[in-house]
Parts: sequence; structure tokens; C-alpha cells
Amino acid sequence: MDLYEHQARQLFEEHGIPVPRAEVTDSPQEARGIARRLGGRAVVKAQVKTGGRGKAGGVRFAADPAAAELTARQMLGTDIKGHRVGTVMLAEPVDVAEEFYVSYVLDRTAGGFLAIASAQGGMEIEDVAATRPEAVARIPVDRAEGVTSATAQEIAATAGLPPQTVDVLMRLWQVLVREDALLVEVNPLVRTGQGQILALDGKVTLDDNARFRQARLGEHGERHQDPLEAAAAERGLTYVRLDGEVGVIGNGAGLVMSTLDVVAGCGARPANFLDIGGGASAQVMADGLSVILSDPAVKSVLVNVFGGITACDAVAEGIVSAVDTVRLTKPLVVRLDGNNAARGRAILGERAHPLVEHATTMDGAARRAAELAHTA
Repeated sequence: MDLYEHQARQLFEEHGIPVPRAEVTDSPQEARGIARRLGGRAVVKAQVKTGGRGKAGGVRFAADPAAAELTARQMLGTDIKGHRVGTVMLAEPVDVAEEFYVSYVLDRTAGGFLAIASAQGGMEIEDVAATRPEAVARIPVDRAEGVTSATAQEIAATAGLPPQTVDVLMRLWQVLVREDALLVEVNPLVRTGQGQILALDGKVTLDDNARFRQARLGEHGERHQDPLEAAAAERGLTYVRLDGEVGVIGNGAGLVMSTLDVVAGCGARPANFLDIGGGASAQVMADGLSVILSDPAVKSVLVNVFGGITACDAVAEGIVSAVDTVRLTKPLVVRLDGNNAARGRAILGERAHPLVEHATTMDGAARRAAELAHTA
């Protein structure tokens, strides 16, 4: 479960991590009062669970209370990458001298946690890693020992962070452990012109299996959840929205996760995780396609199914019925393997929908979906 920025900020405050003064509202009129309490000027930030808010106009500076009210009015109710803005946070402006990046994330491959830090904060860490990989430090964290003072000093020194960040690194680890988090991230962590260390932005992802221990955050966290995830949940679909352009449908969580990795390896970004489970009826396929095609970021869709209990010809029949029910507006690449795969491919060939292609391998299907997304 991803938290909103203001919720992450609340956790940071509770664990002694310094943050600027800020308040949250869903009222433009109240935004004026908040700005006045913050000293007149304010940074107005849309509260949505997606990255890249700044580039999408979701972070703006207001020079006075009247401007804060106008900015909040313009921002509330708008759409940012498919996320409706239901609340805004107004934060006290900060005199930034330096920006850093710090995070702890679950490393499933290694079966532990990884500290990621960089002296190049304030921008997407993926961009920094791609252009200057040497500027991003990755330090495994011993699960039993955690982040001690020595570990925090090692992280800071390796990443080129100032010694003043050591305390924040230790406290951020406590947020991860005590709040059942899988990811805690601060970008940027800043040093002000007065030498103070502040967390200006935060991202926290909690373990869904620990929701019963984090009810105080979960109830509020779902109030303005992603509309596509809400629509999928109403249809009984296991769907998670991602920031990509290739929609993905598969049967089985393991196969879907592998498909996401293969799509990424082909130079494209998955737009979602969607597991249709063991059944692929026409209605399930129609519901899945309807949700994925409702995402304006999707440029192509990849259906990757391994037929076992559910035969591939039944899956193909479901796809054919679904594309007749749902207005297919994006190219669809289908890979069928396993039980009755040949018959399934024949069914798709007989239907000969101009936007539907089929591939015999997962790699080939992912490459083709990536190509179609890049040429859309």
C-alpha cells in the first residue's frame, strides 16, 4: 500500500526526521488560511500516488495567500497521470543549498534490504542511475543488525552525503522497521542555507500483509485511491497500476512478474500488473482489457498466457469475445503456450482482428509490444 506524501511526512515527524511545516486540505479557501499561517508564501503540492508530479504541474509555488487559494482551486479535481487530485498539501518554502537522495528498499533477489543513496537528489533516481551510475551508492543492510551509527556513516560516506545526514539515515530505517514498510524514500533530502537537514518529499510503501497493524494509515490512504485500481477491484481483478506504456495481462502472479521483467528488458516500461488467475473467460478478458485501455499512458497491450488448467483455446475465445465487446483502440500482442496453444493461435488467426497479433515466445511478444508502444 503506497502512502500519500503527507502520510509519509507524518511518519517522518513521528520518528524525529525534520520536515518543513505543512498542512493538508481539500478546500481552496482553507488553502489561503494555511498559507497565511505558514508566513504567506507556500509550496502547493498535489497529493497523488504517482511520480513526476512536478513535471505534470502538481507542485507549484504560491507567493501569497491569494495565490495559494487560486493554485489550490486550479489543482484540486484535476488529473495527474490518471490520478485525481483530491487533496493538496501546502508546505513552507525552504532555502535549499544542496539536494540528496536516500531510500531503503526490499531487495527480493537478495532476500534483504538495500540502502540506495546519492548526492544527486531532486531528480528521478532512475535518470541519475542511467546517466551517472557511479553517483548512486547501493549498500546491503544486514537484516539482523539493521542501520547502526556505523552503517549510516558508511552509507553517507559511500554516497558522498554530509555527516549531518547520519541521524536521518538511522531514523529512516526505524520508519521502515516499525511501520512495516517495504520502501521508504526521501527525494530530496536537503541541506538548507542555514545548514539544517530536512526531508522535503517522501514516499513510503507499506506491506499489505501488515494492514491490520497500520489501519490508521490504510483507511485514509484508500480515500482517493487510483481510479483504475478501484475499477479493477470492483471487477474482482488483481491489478496494480505502474508508470509505463505497455499494458500486461497474464495468468498467475509469477508469470505476470516475469513478463514485467521481460518487457523492461526490451526497453519499454510496464503500465500495470494484471493477473487474471486460472480463468480467462470472455468477461474476465473484457474487464481486464477495459481497465487497461482506460489508462491513457498505455500504447500497446501484451497478453501472456500459459495454458494449464485453463486451455489456450478457451483463452483465445475469451480474447475474441472481449475485443468484440471492448472497443480495442491499442495494438494487442498475444502469446499463448501450453495446453491447446496451437488451437488458440488458430482461433486468433481466424478472427484476424487488425489490431491483434500473436507471438510464439514471451521474448518475441514482449519485443513486439515494446516496438508497437514506441511507434504509437
